[in-house]
Amino acid sequence: MLELKEYVSFFKSLIDQDRSAVVICNLEHEIIYMNPAAVRSYEKRGGDKLMGRNLLECHNPESVEKIKKVVDWFARSEEHNIVYTFHDEKQNKVGYMVALRENGKLIGYYEKHEYRNPESMKFYDM
Repeated sequence: MLELKEYVSFFKSLIDQDRSAVVICNLEHEIIYMNPAAVRSYEKRGGDKLMGRNLLECHNPESVEKIKKVVDWFARSEEHNIVYTFHDEKQNKVGYMVALRENGKLIGYYEKHEYRNPESMKFYDM
């Protein structure tokens, strides 16, 4: 059986290898982690310098209200864990907010953007 810190390495690697931008926040909406795809995606807004900042400062008032409503919804039930938040037709991109829990207790959330373009990589192209 692995030690806890070994699991952390696996989970960090899982997020870091994702080609989709993943931004992880605590319940105070502080950006505590951005995977490399997110750092690249938000390069013009500061990239990795956004870590430690409040996510709400990066959004307009309408989006701030929606983010707060989603987090409140996550807090109401352990079964409330994912919300589809937008589709950008121009970029063929969708966004989600996903609850992060420890022993069922809400500890934060992450925002994930996925592109819906067909895969250009060939099967097992190594």
